Amino acid sequence: MPPRLKLNKITKRYGNTVANNSISLEVMPGEILAILGENGAGKSTLMKVIFGSVVPDEGEIFFDGKPVQIRSPADARELGIAMVFQHFVLFETLTAKENILLGMPKGTDPDALEKEIIERSAHYGIEVDPNAVVNDLSMGERQRVEILRALLTNPKLLILDEPTSVLSPLALQAFFKTLRQLSSEGVSIIFITHKLNEIRELSDHCTVIRAGEVAANVNPKEHTEEQLAKLMIGNDLPEILPKPDIKPLPGLEVSFNGERVTFKSQYPLVGKISVPRGKIVGVAGISGNGQSDLMKAISGEVLLSKQAVKICGSAAGDLRVQHRRALGLRYIPEERLGEATVPEMSLEANTLLTSNLFLAKGFMRNKMIHRFTNSVIEKFKVKCGGSKAPADSLSGGNLQKYIVGRELLHNPKVLVLNQPTWGVDAGAAALIRNALIRQRSGGSALLVVSEELDELFEICDELVVMSEGKISPQVKAQAISVEEIGRWMSGLWPKTEDA
Repeated sequence: MPPRLKLNKITKRYGNTVANNSISLEVMPGEILAILGENGAGKSTLMKVIFGSVVPDEGEIFFDGKPVQIRSPADARELGIAMVFQHFVLFETLTAKENILLGMPKGTDPDALEKEIIERSAHYGIEVDPNAVVNDLSMGERQRVEILRALLTNPKLLILDEPTSVLSPLALQAFFKTLRQLSSEGVSIIFITHKLNEIRELSDHCTVIRAGEVAANVNPKEHTEEQLAKLMIGNDLPEILPKPDIKPLPGLEVSFNGERVTFKSQYPLVGKISVPRGKIVGVAGISGNGQSDLMKAISGEVLLSKQAVKICGSAAGDLRVQHRRALGLRYIPEERLGEATVPEMSLEANTLLTSNLFLAKGFMRNKMIHRFTNSVIEKFKVKCGGSKAPADSLSGGNLQKYIVGRELLHNPKVLVLNQPTWGVDAGAAALIRNALIRQRSGGSALLVVSEELDELFEICDELVVMSEGKISPQVKAQAISVEEIGRWMSGLWPKTEDA
């Protein structure tokens, strides 16, 4: 039986940068191949070559034993290749059903498709509302739409780029069960993730890509997570810093009594969170349970009653973004391109957009902007084409390091982060987490929304869970287990007078 997919010495250059250097690999029918590599190693470029979004400069592609030319995504779909991108390819003004319909064969009945979306999404454990407008969905909910759209095409080869960050532990196991079922039916799967435990659980074959080249082919089950991480980055992972006791000072206080943040909000917000300076508080929960509304309420994107949000002791619920920044608040949203940065603008221009520090009497302080941006690039090891490189030229992980570094170098009193290490490799994730711990130890208050439970337990002093807009009691991280947090995600936490 020939390989489902064979790449022979694929090379892709961008100017003087070699993204893929003579890469060869094979995927057999029914095989689950894991691809592991640092941010910027060339993984996404290689996947785009397979899906036809990028045409290689050199090399050959074989599909089911036959040489093929994949010049566009349409060519890939014709062969039976489906892909879920890390940066989503959805029309924000259309519904989930309409986005899925665009990728289906001509003549597909919309009503029948809606029924299939409901049934298949429940079966796969990635529930999708077919009539929800994409613009109203969180990034996690959008990822579910992408995954379902790919699965509904019944592909021969399924490429998944960081597909699991939206799923609860129970939903994750259901999704893995689905992937194993697809594999048993002969569907080939290429699975890209930075979660080393997932690679070891799901795959028997892992290709490690480093600096655009194949560095190793291993059975991940025969290696520890530490060994896999070292293969990926070429060095040992940095250890996570300790969290010394800090005298708490007023930081961030939020209190909600059934407010709907916008008229489109699915759930009213109910509950309280207290984040003193010198502490990190984590917010766990399955995507789409009110976390996005919580972020809008805290950041100032939406105004509420004055007492709903307090920043360093000052009531700020009715203040706009710039006034909350003046009180010491900085915010890192989950959507990197479009919300955290303007894709087409340079890193220097994106630095200017988030601070008045670089303006003097209406004039831009260009030298200061340049020095500040280069300092972010250097301190956070951002791989890019320099401070004038456009934001959308960076890999997802390197762009996230820039965004986190940009906000931290302003030394905020209160920092709110939504999915700080989503799609970031193990080395970069450790760098970001240590930077957050240092900021905490310097006396800042940090609120971290993350669907990475391991991350929350690693860096947080205290935790809350959100379920259908309700906020659980706040507990010390060491006083609760991962299993109990999983139950709380369904709203099954002990009731108190305050929650």
